[in-house]
Amino acid sequence: MKYGILSVVALIFGYFVCAQDVDAFIKEAEKSERDLNEADALNKYKEVLKAHPANSIALWKASELTGRIGNRQKDEKQREAAFTEARQFAEAALNENRNSADASYAMAATAARMSTVTSGKNKARSLRDMKNYADTALQINPRHARALYILGKWNFDIVNLNAGEKAAVKVLFGGMPKATLDGAIENFEKARVADPLLVISYLDLAKAYVKNHQTDKAIEVLNRMIKLPPKTGDDQEYKAEGKALLASLQ
Repeated sequence: MKYGILSVVALIFGYFVCAQDVDAFIKEAEKSERDLNEADALNKYKEVLKAHPANSIALWKASELTGRIGNRQKDEKQREAAFTEARQFAEAALNENRNSADASYAMAATAARMSTVTSGKNKARSLRDMKNYADTALQINPRHARALYILGKWNFDIVNLNAGEKAAVKVLFGGMPKATLDGAIENFEKARVADPLLVISYLDLAKAYVKNHQTDKAIEVLNRMIKLPPKTGDDQEYKAEGKALLASLQ
């Protein structure tokens, strides 16, 4: 009996030590992200998942970083492979916690990336998933900045589809979905209010204003954008693109 109690105590102690290790790894991963060392952050989240495959935070973050890093690959097949892996992480995160706005956002983000490497019906499916999961994330958390951005991107992407892509979307959606340039602008604006440091929301908002013939507003947004600190590994490139766009407008 004595040894049985000791065994139970040892198991409980081991569980809490392991939980503390997971928390420490996640904090280290978050620090690596803040330091813009995204590859190291991703490795740390994957280390967490080796011990705790059901950790929803590590899962959705692994999805986000896998997609982001993969998007920088020059080869389209490598990008698609990375997006597939990112979707697997996102699906696992959602299976673990259906009420997680972050998990639904991760699904929307991987769908958005998939839409860039697919065509026809597959692209239409990605656009459908992009909206559905962004909507779900916003039902859970109406101020989820990245989900708001994804919804703005969905509106912008639908508006800019070519004739063949629109035909595929009409078939899958049962008609052309109600996407507008005003809808894109509204959601991009909400995204930057929810997270004033979300650089990509400024860039795509400026592009939407340009397309909507609101050059003055585009210039205002870009002037704010170029002063923002980089928060992701892509932000310096986004800022450089913003500077070039700003120069072309002035």
